Amino acid sequence: MSRNMGGGRYGDRGERSELADRVVRVNRVAKVVKGGRKFSFSALIVVGDMNGRVGAGIGKAREVTEAIRKGMEVAKRNMITVPMVGTTIPHAVEYKWGAARIMLKPAAPGTGVISGGAMRAVIETAGIKDILTKSHGTNNPINTVRATLAALQTLKTAAQVAELRGKDVEQMVGKRLAAAYKGVEPASSSPQSGEVTAKAAGAATRG
Repeated sequence: MSRNMGGGRYGDRGERSELADRVVRVNRVAKVVKGGRKFSFSALIVVGDMNGRVGAGIGKAREVTEAIRKGMEVAKRNMITVPMVGTTIPHAVEYKWGAARIMLKPAAPGTGVISGGAMRAVIETAGIKDILTKSHGTNNPINTVRATLAALQTLKTAAQVAELRGKDVEQMVGKRLAAAYKGVEPASSSPQSGEVTAKAAGAATRG
C-alpha cells in the first residue's frame, strides 16, 4: 500500500510544530512466523495548518507511538493547498476513489462542519469551518481520506477559473455576484454573503 497520500512538499520546517494532527485509525497487524506471531501497527494520520493546507500519511512500526510519528512525517511531506471562499469551499464537488464516493457542498457561515469520521478529520485540519458532506460506499477510512483529499484538490475559485479562461470574474458571474465574491473576508462573512459567494464560485465552474 502506498504511503504517499496527497501532493507537494511542506518546505518550511519552522511551521511544522504549529500543525494540528488527527489520528484517524490505528490498526494492528500480525505476521505468522516459525516462532509464533509478530505484531506491528499501522497508523493513518491527518495533519493540517487550519488555514488551507492539509495532508495525510500512513506509518508502520512495531510500536503505536512510532507508527503515529512516522505517519505524521509522511503527512507533513505530502500536503495540499485547499482553495477557500471565506470559511467554506468555492463550489460543490463529488469524487470517487475505489469503493468510496463522497460529496462536498459549500455552506453559509455558522453552519459548521456537517461531517463525520475520516472526512471530518481532513476538513477540520484544513481549516474549513462551514461545509456539508456525504459519504457513500465503503467505510474504509484510508479510501475515504484519499477521496476527500483528491476532491479538495479539484476545487477552484471563481477567480482561478476566470484566469484560466482569460476573462474577468464579472464577465462570468455578473456584477452583483462578482462584487460579493471579491468582498468576502473570512473574519467578517455574513450568512447572506457566504451564500452569494458560494453561488458565484459555482456559477464560474459551470460557466
